[in-house]
Amino acid sequence: MSGYTSITAGDLDTATAYRLICGIVVPRPVAWITTVDAQGRVNAAPFSSYNYVAHSPPMVAINIGTRRGELKDTARNIRDTGFFCVNVATEASMETMHQCGADYPPEVSEPDALGIELLPGLSTPVPRIAASPIHMECQLDQFVALGRGLNTLYIGAVLTFHLSPSVYDGRNVDSVQLRPIARLGGPLYAGLGEIFHRPALQRPPGEPGENAQ
Repeated sequence: MSGYTSITAGDLDTATAYRLICGIVVPRPVAWITTVDAQGRVNAAPFSSYNYVAHSPPMVAINIGTRRGELKDTARNIRDTGFFCVNVATEASMETMHQCGADYPPEVSEPDALGIELLPGLSTPVPRIAASPIHMECQLDQFVALGRGLNTLYIGAVLTFHLSPSVYDGRNVDSVQLRPIARLGGPLYAGLGEIFHRPALQRPPGEPGENAQ
């Protein structure tokens, strides 16, 4: 087919490569991550290069880049303490979550600055964000430097799920009631929009008829 613009990835500068990959890999779920530093200050920051990477045990991975060649507060806190909490960002909390992405100095706690209500962690020393209907308390399993070293993938094992009855019926999470936020390219976010239903063609892992791994 003709008419495509073909770009050799190895020739791109960092800013152009970032703009392209973030515009192409969409929508991306947002991990609103809380951590604590050595002084006990709570940091909260959103990251959209995030997904689950294992289900037995449940594990999530977050790519955190450097800022001006230095570790971001979230990355440093995860390395120092070994713990973090993923708070699911929703339409109701989008504005506050977005404000947490500002470049606050390390000594400033975003929850303190923005008046974010916190709940205590049960399995970790990291607080949870009360406005989120789902929290995942995580312990760092490993971190892996990627590419030219500007990005590091942090993989955490989920120790405890916290689920609000507003979105969880004891078996399934109601994605419609959850109203999660997704990240698009540039300054754009998105909600779920139109939802398409198709019957499952394979049994989920661990269900009757499927061998659990």
